Amino acid sequence: MGKFTDRLKSTSLVKKLVHLVVGICTYPGIAIINKLRIRGSDKVKALPKTNVLFVCNHQTYFLDVITMFHIFSAIKWGKMDRLGLPFYMLNPFTRVNYVAAEQTMKSSWMSRLFLLAGGLTVRRTWNESSKEQRAGLDPSDTRKIERSLKNNWIITFPQGTTTPYAPARKGTALIIKHHKPIVIPVVINGFSKAFNKTGVTLRKKGTLLTVTFKEPLQIDYDASAQEITEQLMDAIEQSKKFMPEVLTADRH
Repeated sequence: MGKFTDRLKSTSLVKKLVHLVVGICTYPGIAIINKLRIRGSDKVKALPKTNVLFVCNHQTYFLDVITMFHIFSAIKWGKMDRLGLPFYMLNPFTRVNYVAAEQTMKSSWMSRLFLLAGGLTVRRTWNESSKEQRAGLDPSDTRKIERSLKNNWIITFPQGTTTPYAPARKGTALIIKHHKPIVIPVVINGFSKAFNKTGVTLRKKGTLLTVTFKEPLQIDYDASAQEITEQLMDAIEQSKKFMPEVLTADRH
């Protein structure tokens, strides 16, 4: 079954169909009921089509990624820093994958459907239900990511949780050290106010949603995984220096 799903995910027609269905269903929530502000489309347009890693903070399970899918497809159709009407979903940009926890993507029929849009499932280094702790990425996960970077872009969330200012796992830094991709930091805001944790249920109308694509990071690939992780956390504005004073006091 796993191999069959992998073949489906690599089929362009299937990916385009899933992007179309998901895009039409989510467009009203991000562009009509709420307001989406995009910055940095020019940086995305200038990127090569392979070996690019988007590193982003995380606010909902699905809608963070889906919104970036909208933006990438809009840019493909020549729309800069805006979506316009979603005609772009008739021929979406599908050369992009996203990293997601295996447990999350097997939790519902909706997550299994969205997996066909380009999901790369990885095993968490910490599994709360089983208390199992592992060091680093599973070798099969590393191979998935390596194959994807050779052909596509990848979106990843180094914190691996929707909790703001949570510490990052070192898996993203190890990917960067081994594969030396172009790294684009992405900062999102407003999604946790407008939607529930999955991103499916609307919590508040009229919320400003922001997505900012920053300049590619200048990375010393010979630096330690810890040093690269700290650089990433600063870039996506999730390190301690960006933490509100109230939260800083609570953690001391």
